[in-house]
Amino acid sequence: RDRAQTNTLDRVMTSRAVKPSSSRAFAVVLCVLVALATRARGAIQSQEDAPTTTLRRLLGKSHYSTNDEVVLYANKVGPFHNPSETYQYYDFPFCRTPEGVKHKLEDLGEVLGGDRLARSPYVIPFRVDRENVDLCTQFLERKEVQKFRSAVRNDYYFQMSFDDLPIWGFIGKVEKIMRPGAEAENKYFLFTHVHFEISYNDDQVIEINLSTDPLKTIDITADESMSVRFSYSVHWKPTTITYANRMEKYSRYSFLPEHLEIHWFSIINSCVTVVLMMGFLASILLRVLKNDFVKFSQDEEMLESQEESGWKYVHGDVFRFPRGRSLFAAIIGTGTQLFFLVLFVFMLALIGAFYPYNMGAVTASCLVMYALTAGIAGYVSSNTYRQMGGENWVRNVLLTCVLFCGPLGLMFSFLNTVAIAYRSTAALPFGTIVIIILLWAIVTIPLTIIGGIAGKNAKSEFNAPVRTTKYPREIPVLPWYRSTIPQMCLASFLPFSAIYIELFYIFASVWGHKVYTIYSVLFIVFVILVLVTAFMTVSLTYFQLTAEDHEWWWRSVLCGGSTAIAIFGYSFYYFHLRSDMNGFMQTSYFFGYMGVICYGWFLLLGAVGHKASLLFVRHIYRAIKCD
Repeated sequence: RDRAQTNTLDRVMTSRAVKPSSSRAFAVVLCVLVALATRARGAIQSQEDAPTTTLRRLLGKSHYSTNDEVVLYANKVGPFHNPSETYQYYDFPFCRTPEGVKHKLEDLGEVLGGDRLARSPYVIPFRVDRENVDLCTQFLERKEVQKFRSAVRNDYYFQMSFDDLPIWGFIGKVEKIMRPGAEAENKYFLFTHVHFEISYNDDQVIEINLSTDPLKTIDITADESMSVRFSYSVHWKPTTITYANRMEKYSRYSFLPEHLEIHWFSIINSCVTVVLMMGFLASILLRVLKNDFVKFSQDEEMLESQEESGWKYVHGDVFRFPRGRSLFAAIIGTGTQLFFLVLFVFMLALIGAFYPYNMGAVTASCLVMYALTAGIAGYVSSNTYRQMGGENWVRNVLLTCVLFCGPLGLMFSFLNTVAIAYRSTAALPFGTIVIIILLWAIVTIPLTIIGGIAGKNAKSEFNAPVRTTKYPREIPVLPWYRSTIPQMCLASFLPFSAIYIELFYIFASVWGHKVYTIYSVLFIVFVILVLVTAFMTVSLTYFQLTAEDHEWWWRSVLCGGSTAIAIFGYSFYYFHLRSDMNGFMQTSYFFGYMGVICYGWFLLLGAVGHKASLLFVRHIYRAIKCD
């Protein structure tokens, strides 16, 4: 594994009863999907020509004069295959500045992303070439040599930042020595020289690449102390790339032709799934429901000689509110909040508020958006609870406050403790934790309470189209495949198949070093996921009611959210078969946060499934006459 030219890492890093209006709505949805797809494709094809609108790029321009020093910040190191397991750069005995370790003031996104930027001793004047400059001579004790050797054995890389441009390199390389008649022996070498290739346009830095000299290494296989001389060189070259387009290098991987073909195949596959699902639903509405309406609309004399059957048979129970009303309302409220949160984050992504390799900014945006949308959860939850006849609205609002934050906070506490034990940069500082707690206490809770008060005092009523009987009907014995778990498995199949291909790229971006910047494609996939989930839940709700099972409320939530369970199952497949992640910390982080993420998607899709089913049930029972 010859890693002499560590710009290989840089390439790997940049390489993540129906009325006529129903048919019109069907056509409108298809037109919207086609328009979004066309717009996304046009944006992709013109990516290299269109000017970037990233807020960071507009606000973060730096201008330099010749000989002005451009600061190179050292960030973090960690095993290449464990992206969450990172450590501070100066936890290793690298060369330091004469003043010691000086950390850069970081924003919330950088801290959440695990960045710990510190000034490095590299002196890089703007547009001034430097050759073979001594950085320092470091005396390494035996323990320090062992630490470097372990890092080289585990493919540790380091990350730096130069004018807000990330660069990477490997710490060393492993060579396998073959001798006749003897077993192969591994030799461990530490890179001691780095070369910076920097491109500039007028007075701005555009691009930086890092490579190492294969002839300037030191053997650290032996377990002994040694003196190591570190050096570097710098070469500047002009380029015609503008400052506004300098981040395109890092997103180029997403726009390679072979990857674009896969993305478009995924969208076409998902669109076909939507069309088939909508056609299936339309078939139900046009044929089955039409026949039901004709039969149920017969005159009273005909009905007296017939016994009611099917979904009309349970008309007196279908709008009977479920058990656990407070929890049910809290799930619908929180799921609705998460739905709007995802929409707002997509809006930020589509206008260019995020740039590659800044997952911390996405995390910070989700955190702030969750706090600001808390009023939606409080209003929807309290209003739903009031319409169901609930009286203890205070408990309902408090439950809404902790329904998602509670599991998230418990998981974060555990994982942050693990990160602290490993002394990893993934552990959030105490000050950041205090800021997050204050944001939740000062913004999230008050907005949830205000929304809850507004929902409790709202004038809207449930207004069921049919009267609910005093005593519920007994549900007949049903086949095993009509029980909850088989129905959930069936409900998750089509939605999961619609997002399966894109899911790999998302995982490779979140839990790897790939880049995913085609947010327009991702938004189309999200719309398809919501539509297929809604249609699938409505279909299963109809079949449940035809079997005279009137307890559809919780079933609609469980079937809608079942796709999130399938995604969590996919995470096991990805971890064991599609990645090389290992170790307790990385395993804990992966499954811990994937569990929280999938739980959030369960709430979101569960709310979507219930809302769609409620609209459908209201529609079919409003179209018939019931005694």
